[in-house]
Amino acid sequence: MAAGALTWAPAASAEPSEPTPSASAASAETPALDAGSVEITAKDAAGDPLPGAVFLLLDSTGQETGRGKTDAQGKLTFPDLAPGVYRLKQTASGSPLHDVVADQDVIVTPGATARLTIVDPFKPAQVLLKAKDDKTGKLLPGSTVNIGSGDKTMLTLTTGPKGTAAGELPVSSRKAEFWVKQIKAPEGYDLYKAAKTFTAGPGAPVTVTVTNAKTVTTPKLTPTQKPTGEPTDAPSTPTESSSGASKPDSTATGKPDSESSLVPSAEGTQPASPRAPSGSLAHTGADATPWLLGGAGLLLAGGTGAVVAARRRTGTGSEPDDNTETH
Repeated sequence: MAAGALTWAPAASAEPSEPTPSASAASAETPALDAGSVEITAKDAAGDPLPGAVFLLLDSTGQETGRGKTDAQGKLTFPDLAPGVYRLKQTASGSPLHDVVADQDVIVTPGATARLTIVDPFKPAQVLLKAKDDKTGKLLPGSTVNIGSGDKTMLTLTTGPKGTAAGELPVSSRKAEFWVKQIKAPEGYDLYKAAKTFTAGPGAPVTVTVTNAKTVTTPKLTPTQKPTGEPTDAPSTPTESSSGASKPDSTATGKPDSESSLVPSAEGTQPASPRAPSGSLAHTGADATPWLLGGAGLLLAGGTGAVVAARRRTGTGSEPDDNTETH
């Protein structure tokens, strides 16, 4: 019989192994990133805090991660924020006198606080410009003015067809002073050169009125026209003789003027001497001419009569008398 060989095989034994770390344990052993925060301080342009201002914080995907209002000191904090870029949006100023600011990005870094100061501007004043005639009060189109503060022009307005214009004037305090100056006058009016001042508040309506006087124009005279007040060429009253008596105008009576009528002369009919100009002495020779001519006629007639008488005397002495008797 063959003998079999016995073999010995070592029995398997379980030995304790190293524990495999779980995922949760691994995450617990990995240190987490430090959280950050955002702190907001809201105030106005004058430096006063703005309580009740509402802000909204959005993450990089546009999801809302925080919302809140500022306290009495104008402060608001968004804590425990993962590092990253956020979008800050203001939805209300908490005041009827203030406007909200534009959206802005905020970067949150690990373990740090991002501090932001938000300055809400005052609402602009609502300006209504009127241009008027200084006499009638009529509204005038085409008036252009500059409005500003200090040496800065902040608004330019031009009145339209209805004589008015409107605009928004930036305001930096609760009550501010401004100037208005006209740079172009309405057509047909003089420029109002002086600057006027007025006050305006945030969001409040204010009316600014500029008055203009009409341009005075001097009419141009034609060569045939004469200025009013100068004497005319011919006097309107009857002329007076050198003795002071009024002499009627020949055109009014229909009779020719003795000074401008024709008179006989030795060489024929000639016009009399021209009328003496107004203010000169009267001409004495022209009025005596008819008397001289009449006297010459009388002398001529007298001479003829004397010759006839002499001839009769001569005839009587030389002829014999028919009635004389001879002895």
